[in-house]
Amino acid sequence: MKRMPLPRAIHRTQAWYRRLTVPQFTVVTGLLVIATGTLLLATPLCSSTDVGLWEALFTATSAVTVTGLTVIDVGRDLTPFGQGLLAFMILVGGLGLMAITTFLQGFVVRGASLRRRLDRGQTLDQFGVGGVGSTFRSIALTAAVLILVGALVLYAFGFSDLPAGGTRIWASLFHSISAYNNAGFGLWNDSLEGYRTNRVVNAVIMLLIVLGGLGWRVTNDLWSNRQRLKRRNLSLHTRLVLRTSALLILIGMLGLLLTESLSKGHALTSMGWQERVMSALFGSVSSRTAGFTTVPLSIQSISDSGLLLLMTLMFIGASPGGTGGGIKTTTLAALMATTRSTLRGHDDVVIRHRQIPDKVVLRAVSITVASLLFVLVMALLLALISDPTGEDPLSFLELMFTCISAFATVGLDLGVTEQLGHLGQLILVVGMFVGRLGILLLLSAIWESFERDQIHRQNRVGYPREDLYV
Repeated sequence: MKRMPLPRAIHRTQAWYRRLTVPQFTVVTGLLVIATGTLLLATPLCSSTDVGLWEALFTATSAVTVTGLTVIDVGRDLTPFGQGLLAFMILVGGLGLMAITTFLQGFVVRGASLRRRLDRGQTLDQFGVGGVGSTFRSIALTAAVLILVGALVLYAFGFSDLPAGGTRIWASLFHSISAYNNAGFGLWNDSLEGYRTNRVVNAVIMLLIVLGGLGWRVTNDLWSNRQRLKRRNLSLHTRLVLRTSALLILIGMLGLLLTESLSKGHALTSMGWQERVMSALFGSVSSRTAGFTTVPLSIQSISDSGLLLLMTLMFIGASPGGTGGGIKTTTLAALMATTRSTLRGHDDVVIRHRQIPDKVVLRAVSITVASLLFVLVMALLLALISDPTGEDPLSFLELMFTCISAFATVGLDLGVTEQLGHLGQLILVVGMFVGRLGILLLLSAIWESFERDQIHRQNRVGYPREDLYV
């Protein structure tokens, strides 16, 4: 069998890449980034002997999908170079895999047609990013400024208990990167529990989480209107994201205070009210997509009602174009507005005196239903492979919590991840990857040709209408 010459192989690979659609290109690039990170993390240069190929794969997937679930101790098992590689993968995933891969497709893979370039721009716009080029540079610049400012504050006032120098600098920078990208990775195995009463650490981490979760489109809109910051000058998207995010944070904080205060013997009940409020606020912010904790998180330390509240916040997640996962705040807002219009007997969905297109409503419903079904399938598979007769059997609540945490790329863990075998952890790996890319994007990548045929067929054929009773 003849070997293919290297130039010809490169040419055929480029030709294959050009034929890929944006969703397909994003999936392939994401898998390549994870595979490269896995191989590098498994080397002695990056990790100790306790980190094998499987641990490296799980960690790389969690980093690229900015989840934060881990089966290793980052501060102990990874070398300084490995921790730096982990931070780089968090940046790649957090700044937006869609933006980065589309940027690469437009400027690395040459010969793309005008139609494909327009499709890429439209796809980016759907994910709240905008175009490529200058917009991509603006996203990177915004992230760099916020991360550096956060690291400086943490170094000067937050991690003051650490020795000055390289240790404190790296701890400040790493946690600033992880917080802004809503990753939840920390250098200590108890996350940020040692800084529960440190107001500076709590404030900086929460602010970075919120700014990263809002998305570049919102922060850019706020910055552009900083001189005349009035509600009417902001876009509907910005106002909706800000209002929904604020309400979710407030509801989450009050909900945690209520559920844990009524449940005696849990984590918050042993604290004073000032510390309790700060911990509840941090938990509400972090549970949306970040995954940091300042209180012990387990089935014993948090009540069932508190865990259900956290699961709801995790499933909703951040905002479009942000560094977090979940079904997104605007999806929730569209669903609530649709419900309100239906109850009032209106045919149109209106938010803030603006009519929402039907395709947006359908997309919101599709994202929610598909995400819920996917999480339920994950939980079902974990329940099937888990051993109910073991020494410490896992409850279905623990399994469901872990599945939502993985799919919504949050990273909160009740201690379940390490108890699962490789098969259970593989389910979480798939869930993290699908959750970060978006389930509709993944389905579009798989069934792109089928959808294209269906679109052409629908353009040529009309169907009669008939009512359906629901």
